[in-house]
Amino acid sequence: MSKDIDEILRKYGAKIDAQIDTDETHSALADFSSDYQTFKGEMAPEITRYEKWCKSLGSVVKLKISEKDAKGIQRSLKIAHLDLEPWQPLTLSIMTFMAVFFLGVLISVAIVFLKGSLAAFPTLFFFLTILVSVFLFYFMKAYPERLANKWRLKASSQMVPAILYVVVYMRHTPNLERAIAFASQHLQYPLALDLKKVFYDVQVGKFSTIKASLDNYLETWRDYSVEFIEGFHLIESSLYEPDDTRRILTLEKSLKIVLDGVYDKMLTFTHEVKSPLTNVYMLGVVLPTLGLALLPLATAMLGGLLTWVHIFIFFNLIIPFVVFYLTDKIVFLRPGGYGETSLLERNPFYYKYKSKKPYFKAAAIVLPFMIIGLLPFIFQYTPFPEVLGFQKDYSFVELGLGILGDGDLFGFVDSSSGTKGPFGVGALIFSMFIPLGIAMFFSIAYKDRTKELIVERTKTKQLEVEFNNSLFQIGNRLGNGVPPELIFGKVAESAKGLRTEDFFLRVDYNIKQAGMNVERAIFDSKRGAIIHYPSDLISISMKILVESAKKGLKIAAVSMMSISEYVKNIQKITLRLKDMLAEVLSDMKSNMNFLAPLLSGVVVGLAAMITSILSRLGLEQLQGESASSGLGNIGAILDIFDVTKMIPPYFLQIIIGIYLIEIIFILTKTLVTVESGEDKLLQMNSTGKNFSKGMILYFITGLVATITLFVLVGIVLGNLA
Repeated sequence: MSKDIDEILRKYGAKIDAQIDTDETHSALADFSSDYQTFKGEMAPEITRYEKWCKSLGSVVKLKISEKDAKGIQRSLKIAHLDLEPWQPLTLSIMTFMAVFFLGVLISVAIVFLKGSLAAFPTLFFFLTILVSVFLFYFMKAYPERLANKWRLKASSQMVPAILYVVVYMRHTPNLERAIAFASQHLQYPLALDLKKVFYDVQVGKFSTIKASLDNYLETWRDYSVEFIEGFHLIESSLYEPDDTRRILTLEKSLKIVLDGVYDKMLTFTHEVKSPLTNVYMLGVVLPTLGLALLPLATAMLGGLLTWVHIFIFFNLIIPFVVFYLTDKIVFLRPGGYGETSLLERNPFYYKYKSKKPYFKAAAIVLPFMIIGLLPFIFQYTPFPEVLGFQKDYSFVELGLGILGDGDLFGFVDSSSGTKGPFGVGALIFSMFIPLGIAMFFSIAYKDRTKELIVERTKTKQLEVEFNNSLFQIGNRLGNGVPPELIFGKVAESAKGLRTEDFFLRVDYNIKQAGMNVERAIFDSKRGAIIHYPSDLISISMKILVESAKKGLKIAAVSMMSISEYVKNIQKITLRLKDMLAEVLSDMKSNMNFLAPLLSGVVVGLAAMITSILSRLGLEQLQGESASSGLGNIGAILDIFDVTKMIPPYFLQIIIGIYLIEIIFILTKTLVTVESGEDKLLQMNSTGKNFSKGMILYFITGLVATITLFVLVGIVLGNLA
């Protein structure tokens, strides 16, 4: 009897396998429990490192936390797939705080002992250490929530494809377990890992059925994406429909619910993001830049209490950090979308994107810029000028530039507390090459790394726009009984002059000339057509075509029609998003590339003018010429404005330039993420372009404003003399 049963199972099991190709699914199901930890470690190395810190430093002391806090942290740990206890992240945050705080105390005390005076205690450094340690405490405490949010953002970009895969599979095989396994095989990280975790929980006995495990997982989306939960619940309910027609309608309804949910979220995002982006620009760019214009006078009036070090910390560390923090919160408001794809790694030009050679090339090009920027200090503090027979400084008269006055090129000033400066306009002009060199370094390197791939990306975007009509044609031809192997050549003929023609001709060539099957013709690691068009959208569509064609041409035709509708909705969402954000994004791009550099350049010129006026008045007073200058009581004025205690324009300009570089970095990343999702390739390319536009404009504006205002000061003071 037992032999008869085994024979029947083998006989009909082979027929079922032949019809629905379950070998891969069986293999996947078998590996979900044993390979889960390995898979997780390979796919999420940054989270694994955080886990190691929590399990080492975070396990030094076991802290008792409230039940409410423990429940919230545990929820975040579960979403982010962190194998930790709730008290471990809290312990790590306290250990981080203590480490930074006591390190700051030790360094501060060491400075006091080395200098032998309590007055040498570095108050500013100690204050910044406290701020950093407090920030790290709260940052590390909230890090599990941040990781959970990051995980959900990445996973949410794959919600629609996940539902699509499950729906396509369940059209012909109403089996929830195998449909989820099919989706987990074809999705990318991180949603693929989530679905594998669903199986893992069943394998280890946490849940008795796949439905119970899936429902438990879906609850993690309750506060973030209700439509995803409703979509899967409709899929589950389709299993209980009495006939195929109603079952398929229910499946299609689940896909529509998710698409509508994504569309509504994008619309909400476009309304919510306008005001924060505008506020960030005004508070982080416009107001600080305007404040810089007052710094030369403020530092002179404060009698040296405000130095270039304080300005550097405030404008190059604190303000950029605040801007980054605010923009980071804006980025997390964005619903998941398409960005950079792992298919990019298979592109023939990917090696240039990952190469470090462009950085060495860029460094060699900008090295002369940095040397020019450091010339004032090279002349003042090194023996090179004497070796070459040069003076440490030259007056404009000696250089044949008497129109600029009788001041010095570099303008170092000797005072009772040592040499101060450089205050000269020549030093200021030379200093402009330092931020220009830094910006050109990144611009050259980024452009060199991305120029080929960005061209390929442009072709891919064009193909995505045209792909909807092509999918519709493929569906029609499949419905008419044309096998997939013959479709690509026919679709290419009807797409003359379009980007889709090139894609389908590549597939057709691989099938007819290289003897590949459809799957290899598209996805082969060396010759597949997809490597020239790295797009998740196209990849998903073609994977579903390949898999659904195995079940029959009719199923494949219906699948292509569904994908065509899906692509149309995605394109509608994208266009609507760009349309609603066009005004604010356009304003921020123009401000970042034009107004901010222009304003910063004018501020540099104003700083040069103010410093020049005070320097020349101070020189007149020292020479006893104030009485004949026609300017009244110069001594009383100069008692308030001590030029030797001002911030040298040299340092002020470098601070402004570095601040502008940081702002361009931050705002470019924000604008790219808001518009296109997380896309490192586009972000890198856009940053390189923005540096070229913004920093060259800043350099030219600063140079023209400095020379013009300096000459104007010379003429005015010369006439008054």
